[in-house]
Amino acid sequence: MPPPFDLEDATRALRECDPRLAKVIVAHGPCPIGPNGAGTPFSALARSIAYQQLAGKAAATIHGRVIALYHPRRILRPEDVLATEDERLRGAGLSRAKTAAIKDLARKTVEGVVPSWAALRRMEDEEIIERLTTVRGVGRWTVEMLLIFHLGRPDVLPVSDYGVRKGFQRTYGKRALPTPKQLTKHAERWRPYRSIASWYLWRALEKPNGDA
Repeated sequence: MPPPFDLEDATRALRECDPRLAKVIVAHGPCPIGPNGAGTPFSALARSIAYQQLAGKAAATIHGRVIALYHPRRILRPEDVLATEDERLRGAGLSRAKTAAIKDLARKTVEGVVPSWAALRRMEDEEIIERLTTVRGVGRWTVEMLLIFHLGRPDVLPVSDYGVRKGFQRTYGKRALPTPKQLTKHAERWRPYRSIASWYLWRALEKPNGDA
């Protein structure tokens, strides 16, 4: 199980090792990354699947329709999803592929392939990635988001994420997006806080706090 970390120590270390990133950190203030075990791993991953390749508003609408199928509880549970006919899930707006993915996620959760939050907290990052990417429709990026925003892991670098790459391009004045290899090489200086650095690269695409 990875040891706990202090966000102030993390941002201080990043400011000291990387002057360009330090400007973004100062402009955007504290990073909120930390453990957030809301819901269940099943519900968190099901939401990620529903949101794939869709704009936020459209994805939220479809996800809301899926949740509404389970009135009045309005909670996604793997047993309920497995008992739901595919046609009902597709009627809520899920594609055939996403329906199959969420059903596979439900099946693997019931079988114990998808662990509880408590079990995930005891596992290493790569072990979690290897385990969860056996689920249909769940790739490395999806698990990386779970690691960062639900488990609060400090040293995850989502090299395929467009926002991180674009934020890097803007922060360091590059003419082109960095390749995963280039980003990985530069990010060595950010260890063991690459998640926090990634969060600030996302923020680099936004206006700083206090700006109109």
